[in-house]
Amino acid sequence: MPEQSFSPGLLPERSTFRIDGPEAAHFLHNLLTAGIEGLKAGEATYAALLTPQGKMLFDFFVVRDGEGFLVDCALSQRAELVKRLGFYKLRAKVTITDLADREVGVAPDKPAMGPAYADPRDGAMGWRVIAARGTLPEASGYHGLRIRLGLADTDADLGSGEFFPHEANLDQLGAVSFSKGCYVGQEVVSRMEHRGTARSRILPVRLDVAAPKGSEILSGGKLVGTLLSCEGRDALALIRLDRLAEAKEPLLTAGAATRVIRPRWARYEVPGAEAK
Repeated sequence: MPEQSFSPGLLPERSTFRIDGPEAAHFLHNLLTAGIEGLKAGEATYAALLTPQGKMLFDFFVVRDGEGFLVDCALSQRAELVKRLGFYKLRAKVTITDLADREVGVAPDKPAMGPAYADPRDGAMGWRVIAARGTLPEASGYHGLRIRLGLADTDADLGSGEFFPHEANLDQLGAVSFSKGCYVGQEVVSRMEHRGTARSRILPVRLDVAAPKGSEILSGGKLVGTLLSCEGRDALALIRLDRLAEAKEPLLTAGAATRVIRPRWARYEVPGAEAK
């Protein structure tokens, strides 16, 4: 199926704030999963803040903007994320500023307004922009494209404290550095990487018949996965790779055939999957 684009506009479920100060880069670099200190002006990375046990509390984008950083996060998590960063800040020379007059939008091509930055996960997702509030119409088609590309959303898929970064593919999407020093939860993430113990992954699936979020994917009555965000017959699902490899019967969701898709960015094997 050829990729389809999306119309530019607002993502009302997203929000933004700013982090400044002479120690801002060092503070974020030592706290988040991604490398921050190497970001150039206008460059962004996908990243997460983890629990000490390695589960994802928050996932978001961090973009270098002048001497500081912009954070593009879920509106539903902004207050708690700012609070958690403040907890870790202690005496670091860092300031966190709410940007209530700004909103987050997306565009297939680089927008004239700014600050704008290319989506670091997949080039097909185009650009993200921090715009003055009230200036953007609502985007359409964005979530359908991200589902087809296998990209999980904070609100629709991930929540807080539910997934390890490998399960949400952060290791595949440039959101985890395995070369920098320690960060919160780093020991667990490194162990999963080096031992190859990520049994579950969020992957795109294609359904013969549309089904709601939470529907089970079965093979011979055995649970292989669970649907997450859905749009028509396209969906994301948390798939047990070991059970997918063992499946002898067709995959069924609500009694209808289901196909697992291997995203083009995936560097791991997906047994029996179709290539994107």
